[in-house]
Amino acid sequence: MTGPKSAGTRGPYAKSAQRSNDILDAATRVFGTHGYHGGSLRDIARQLDVALTSVVHHFGTKYELLEAVLERSDGTTSGNEAFDFNAACIERGIVPATLERVRSSVERPELLRLFAILAAESSAPTHPAHDWFVTRYERKSQELAAAFAYDQKQGRITPNRDANLLGRLLIATWDGVQLQWLIDPSADMSAAMVLFFESAVPEALTGMDTSARS
Repeated sequence: MTGPKSAGTRGPYAKSAQRSNDILDAATRVFGTHGYHGGSLRDIARQLDVALTSVVHHFGTKYELLEAVLERSDGTTSGNEAFDFNAACIERGIVPATLERVRSSVERPELLRLFAILAAESSAPTHPAHDWFVTRYERKSQELAAAFAYDQKQGRITPNRDANLLGRLLIATWDGVQLQWLIDPSADMSAAMVLFFESAVPEALTGMDTSARS
């Protein structure tokens, strides 16, 4: 992934980190509402009440902006606040780390909507984000499998379970629960994820307080 385009010598305005974040926020809203094909750089510029050239100064192309939006969204809780999921899994275990991330998701509906729309769009091999999502799901599956395997070595999860399968099932459940919440915000994401873990790896919840699920 290329990430945000370096402003380089384009002047103080183009170098502004705040302006770059503003553009990413606006692009998240536009792509999360209209999808990649339905949203335009002009729509993004219009949201910020700036000239189209201001957006292009920071992100040279629409696809470059999409990449930056996806990369930032995938590694943060709110769009700006970093969340090291792998470190949380090592420190506390995959179950509490996942539930922590799920609970933070209610504060970032626009990011969840962005991923839901673009993941569906990108199922077409010709979509600009297709390869990004293929790579992301491969990486996430491997990372979650490794986290389950690590918990097995630490005695948090019994070793007779298939860590690779657990990783794939967690992704499927997590994505599905988020989609249901986007459609109906009264749905309790935390309660649904706790129920998944109670069914899949009940031993991992030992000692955890899961009574306050939302």
